[in-house]
Amino acid sequence: MVFNELKKFIKEESKNNSKSFGDSSATLERKIFDLNLKDLKQIILEVGVIPEDIVHDSTEEKLFSKATDIVLARTFQELGLSSNVNKERANCADVIAKSNIHGYSLVGDAKAFRLSRTAKNQKDFKVKSMVDWKEENDYAVLVCPYYQYPKSNSQIYGQALDNNICLLSWEHLLLFLDKSISESKSLNLSSVWNISNTLSGFVTIKDKDKNINFHEFGNKIICEQLNIPLNELDNLFAKCRTSIINRGESEIVFWEKQIEKIKEYSHKKAIKELLSALKLKEKISAIKKYIDSLRKDV
Repeated sequence: MVFNELKKFIKEESKNNSKSFGDSSATLERKIFDLNLKDLKQIILEVGVIPEDIVHDSTEEKLFSKATDIVLARTFQELGLSSNVNKERANCADVIAKSNIHGYSLVGDAKAFRLSRTAKNQKDFKVKSMVDWKEENDYAVLVCPYYQYPKSNSQIYGQALDNNICLLSWEHLLLFLDKSISESKSLNLSSVWNISNTLSGFVTIKDKDKNINFHEFGNKIICEQLNIPLNELDNLFAKCRTSIINRGESEIVFWEKQIEKIKEYSHKKAIKELLSALKLKEKISAIKKYIDSLRKDV
């Protein structure tokens, strides 16, 4: 299964009215956990970008989000940890992993973003939430597309340092798999998950929000810890950047086709589609429901 096949499967499952979301998620988990390493790596390369043809705020988008959690759990397994996807969605971590060799545990949160969404803020990364989700676990790992992390200084970097949250990327995980990194008695990956604690040892308070801490110092430290030449990570970033550019070109084509399709709408259909897009009837319904509840209180 490659990425396009995964997307097709997600779309099909989202339209299957005979199955609950939980059932579809379980089917998706079995498929991803059965992936061979080659296909897993191909999916990791692209899973950080939500396809534009996946409808926003839809069942298929929720299934895609679930797929990122499952891919992260599957990747942790490939790195030698036992891992599973948390079946709960509210106020808890998406992924739980444990080292059976070194005894530590961690929580993980997977992130994917649309290329068409440029406005992101610190709440999108949920670094503060991960502090609560960590609970009794030793580490918390946020996995986000590398090029979606803030390029300028951001409070998420300071929050990560203050609370020992590991800011990692899909690209980092891909490098680990490329290099056949896996825990053993002689290799303890907690040094990676503990990167924020390491960085906080020399980053001053006035510099804690700087992105250079993770994107330069952090990368150098991780590569040194795993005995990987830093230029190999840089080369992988370049490869992934090219992949994103190619994806971006294909996503543009999708929207250009949508524009041409809309141009062919009749006046009546155009109004209907606009009303649907603005969700005006839903807004009216929500207001009516609220004021009706107030009337009942009289």
